Amino acid sequence: MTPQFNAAFRAELRTLFEWRRDVRHFRRDPLPEGTLERLLETASLAPSVGLSEPWRFILVSDPARRAAIRAGFARQNALATEKQAGARATLYARLKLEGMEAAPVQFALFADPDPAQLNGLGRRSMPETAAYSAVLAAHTLWLAARAEGLGLGWVSILDPAEVIGILDVPTGWRFIGYFCLGYPEAPAASPELERAGWERRRTLISKLVYR
Repeated sequence: MTPQFNAAFRAELRTLFEWRRDVRHFRRDPLPEGTLERLLETASLAPSVGLSEPWRFILVSDPARRAAIRAGFARQNALATEKQAGARATLYARLKLEGMEAAPVQFALFADPDPAQLNGLGRRSMPETAAYSAVLAAHTLWLAARAEGLGLGWVSILDPAEVIGILDVPTGWRFIGYFCLGYPEAPAASPELERAGWERRRTLISKLVYR
């Protein structure tokens, strides 16, 4: 039977969307056994072009690889800080833009640009849709994690080529992002960058274009 999603469910779903956060401050508590596998199964329910499921999760637990990723982040973060000016440079320096010291689970997400399923259906004129599909898997995981009281943080200040070398992934896989997963130190009703005065959400009308 087709499930019916009533108004109460839709309101709760909206609340979940509103409280999804890019978490940067984690507790060190480990995830309960089986939680990560369940979340990744949920993430794999995401839509994908041609049902290709091109997402590839690389779970990073090796201390040496984690240290190498963190060192790469530090180099890229220093370069990014240098590009800021004035008050924004001071603010940027105060922001903690990753949770790699404390997050108990860390993984890299890649997209296989040519997965075996369905012989390229839907990707011939737009091959980048494989990467888009992997991003949808990340978003699905983000919401599923938040529903269980967990936080996900996307570390984007990295050199993709360096990450590919550190993790020794197959040639051709496209790096999407490095993620930290765990329990957030504290709940937040608004994005950290908004609270810090770095950026703010825009109104819907500012993002609509009519033709």
